[in-house]
This record gives sequence, C-alpha cells and structure tokens, in this order.
Amino acid sequence: MSDVDDFLIWAGDDQVTRNLRWKTCGSREEALAFIRDVCIPHPWRRSICLDDRSIGFVSVYPWSGDERCKADIGYAIGTNYWGQGIATKALMTAVPQVFKDFNELLRLQAFVDVENKASQRVLEKAGFLREGVLRKYTYLKGVVKDLVLYSFLSTDEITSCD
Repeated sequence: MSDVDDFLIWAGDDQVTRNLRWKTCGSREEALAFIRDVCIPHPWRRSICLDDRSIGFVSVYPWSGDERCKADIGYAIGTNYWGQGIATKALMTAVPQVFKDFNELLRLQAFVDVENKASQRVLEKAGFLREGVLRKYTYLKGVVKDLVLYSFLSTDEITSCD
C-alpha cells in the first residue's frame, strides 16, 4: 500500500494500460483499491522496482485442475523506462522463480497485441518462443484484437540477466 503514489504514476498512464485488461487508475483512491483488492490477493504478482520505487509489474495467472501445467504471464512498465531493457530483465528474473513457485508448471505463455512490437521484442529477448498469431482472439477495450502467442517451457534455458 505504501507504493501507491509510484503505482499511480504508471497505472494512471493510458499508454501503459492500453494493452492491459484493467482500466487506467484515475485517482489515488482507485489505485489504493486496486492494490488492496487485486494486487495483494493475486496468486503471483511482483512489482518491478528501480531505486526502491515501483515502476511496473510482472503477474502470473496459473491455470487449475487438468490445466495446472500452464500459466499466463503479463507485465507492464512505466513509459519513462521503455526501451531500457528493464522489462526484459524483470522477465528473465521472474521466469525461474515462477517455475520454482509452481512446481507442476510446465508452460508459461504470453499473449501480445500484434501491433505491440516492443512487447514482442521483450518476450523474444527474454527467451520466449513465438508460436503464432491468434486471429480475432480477444475483445480488449472495445476492439477485437489479433494476438501473438509466446511460450516459455520449464525445459527451456534462460540466458543470464546480468
């Protein structure tokens, strides 16, 4: 909860949230409610921090039952930090930890808007494999979108993030 002001800087930015399922936070109160109701109870959400300040997040959504071998991963970072390799490094740090935290997990998958070339590059640099385009796959903020599907398997090797 103490990160609310830092959180609001990027979660209140339409450029950051345009490809996320959740809406842009418009006030400190909305940001506090989001942290309390969504972030804290989430099964696996980590803040991306720089100089002890939250500048983004990585979240993992594990599936359950017979599908517990897979999970979806998502991330975002403040616009001031785009193009600096921070999101890539955050993913490269998070992926091994996710596989440790979810011992039945075999597959992490990410879905990216076909127009979001920067996010596709982040995934590729982090070692994710592009599997293909899912045409007219989702409805996001009033628009039907094609998504690119990426995966990282528990048997894949991650390169050093140093």
